[in-house]
Amino acid sequence: MPSDLPAKSSENKRISSRPGPAPDSPADLANPASVQIGRRALMMGAGLVAATAGGKWLWDYNERFQSAAVAVVKAQAYDARLEAILREGLSELGIDARWAKGKSILLKPNLVEPRKNAPHVNTHSQVVRAVAELFRRWDAREVFVAEGQAHHRDARLVLEQSDMGPVLAETGLEYVDLNHDEVFVARNRLGFNGIGEFYLPRTLRRADLVVSLAKMKTHHWAGLTLSMKNLFGILPGICYGWPKNVLHMAGIPQSILDLTATIRPDLAIIDGIIGMEGDGPLMGTPKRANLLVMGTNLTAVDATAARLMGFDPRRIPYLRAASGRLGPIGRGRIEQRAEPLEGLVQRFELLDHPRLKAFRA
Repeated sequence: MPSDLPAKSSENKRISSRPGPAPDSPADLANPASVQIGRRALMMGAGLVAATAGGKWLWDYNERFQSAAVAVVKAQAYDARLEAILREGLSELGIDARWAKGKSILLKPNLVEPRKNAPHVNTHSQVVRAVAELFRRWDAREVFVAEGQAHHRDARLVLEQSDMGPVLAETGLEYVDLNHDEVFVARNRLGFNGIGEFYLPRTLRRADLVVSLAKMKTHHWAGLTLSMKNLFGILPGICYGWPKNVLHMAGIPQSILDLTATIRPDLAIIDGIIGMEGDGPLMGTPKRANLLVMGTNLTAVDATAARLMGFDPRRIPYLRAASGRLGPIGRGRIEQRAEPLEGLVQRFELLDHPRLKAFRA
């Protein structure tokens, strides 16, 4: 990790309210010229996707001291085999029972919208079940599910319609509605979106480990919504609105970077068994990839997922800006484990709109 990002505390408080080191100026980004443009242009991907003079990409230079491992495993269905498949993928990353033993583990799925019989919208409940059961077998002190769904204030409706409610009841998993949690103040460790401090749910301080259980989807503003964008759902709606309008107005790519640097999740697992293409993250159509993508560096995980969806990560504004700061996106800096990428790419289509063409150019 870059030296200007503070190390995690050894205490059972993941995020301190005490000020950390002052964030660098946005002009210190990988592509300095790109951050001088307005937020609206950045949201449309018009700057961070440009190559530097001479055709050499600055991200390649910025990542010279970075590396990360990402595991891709095949999964054909949402069934009882998922736990074994997850164990296989995590073992490829060197993660075993020692990682979870005695820890409080927060699972953060994407439950953005209550949609009955639409497995492409939300993180599938069976993925959540399999992850929770695996960590329980590994003697975690506790495993619980927490989410601040974006579009509906009624958490019970979201749990029922997403089929998460029955799974929680069957497994005895606790659910925390982050939208209405008590909050504490934490410094924005990068400051790209101009918001100096975040109101974060107190539940984050309860967790020793935070796992982003994202969905593999396209997004009509950010291009893609994966493990980093999934962190929007951690912020309480009582502070940021539905659907977290404060973050949208401050800039989606900027807020993705700031939240990733501030919350610092420990693991990402992307549900790509059935993803979404087209008008994501809500109105798109199902796209089967039959994959789970996982790793401890969210930037590398999202870059790998982008490639599996047929995208160049350098064309996705938040990934290009994260390069060299939060993690690597270059193929040479990401160690591919388990399944190779070749032969697994499934081209995900974007909404047909002029502002999205830069993501494919």
